[in-house]
This record gives sequence, C-alpha cells and structure tokens, in this order.
Amino acid sequence: MGGRFPIAIHILTLLSKAGDDLLSSDYIAGSININPALVRKEISNLRNRGLIISKEGKSGGYRLGKLPGQVTLADVYLAVKTQPVLGAAKNTPNPACPVGKQINKNIDKLYANLDKTLLEKLTTISIEDFSNQFD
Repeated sequence: MGGRFPIAIHILTLLSKAGDDLLSSDYIAGSININPALVRKEISNLRNRGLIISKEGKSGGYRLGKLPGQVTLADVYLAVKTQPVLGAAKNTPNPACPVGKQINKNIDKLYANLDKTLLEKLTTISIEDFSNQFD
C-alpha cells in the first residue's frame, strides 16, 4: 500500500473541506506536495470507486462523490489496498519443513484477523469525522 492510504485520505479531506467547490489536481498536489500525475492516478482510483466525482473542462475539477459522513476510512483503505498491510513474502517455503509447509496458511489467518480488526476500527471513522480535526 505504501503511501497511498495517507495520500487518499489527504485528497478526500481536502475535498470534504471544499464542499461543493471543485478542486484541481494541481491544487491538491500542492497541498500534498507531490507530483500532480500521482494525484491524478489516485483520483482516478477513487473516482472508479465512487468516492470522487470529476468535471472536465476549463472550470473542471474534483469533489466528493458522496457526503463526507458516508465515506469511511475503511472505504479508503479498501480502495487503495493492494497487498497485506504487513507485506507479503516473495519466497516459497520448503514444503518438507514442518514450519515451512504451514507458515503461509498461518500468516494468512493472522493477516485476515488483522484486516478484520483494522476494518472494524476504520469503519467507525468517516471522512467528515477526520476532516473535523482541521480548522
């Protein structure tokens, strides 16, 4: 997942604070202090998930696709998650080893429990809740 989760939260928080005003990817990138191309890539992902709406053209930009209270941090996490939160091993354990033959099954179970706990917490926090921490 890398930095995608905090970038997505930053984008959605900016849009939440903007209300019905449209924000440009350049403005959002300036706030995050990253390349606008990276912002547009994440915006595209969030738009595909229905979390952002875009308007094309000279007066275009982006706004939230739902009310801020309807978007949870769990929605954001699921939108950007590409691998287990603690990473994944790239090797194939030795199936003749008593640990190696069972390790992936047990790590998968651990990751499923961690994801469940994390999602339960993130479901209780909306973008509106998170945005209310800012002036």
